[in-house]
Amino acid sequence: MAKKPENLSFEQSLTELETIVAHLEQGEVSLDDALKQFERGIKLVRQSQAKLEQAQQKVSILLNEDDAELASFTVESDLSST
Repeated sequence: MAKKPENLSFEQSLTELETIVAHLEQGEVSLDDALKQFERGIKLVRQSQAKLEQAQQKVSILLNEDDAELASFTVESDLSST
């Protein structure tokens, strides 16, 4: 049984979408099967778009964190003498 789109990684979704497209392009699929595959493809696309939007939001948050200041880090060289 195929995994739910929300349980797949982005890369797994793309791979499955490529497989679906290749299968449909062959044209040797019954109408019912083609509709089922098309429906699965739409679900995969929507879930992939949601994952991309989440990633974009995370990157945006990380780039816009003005409150977070980097503190200087110094290594104490005296640690080797203990």
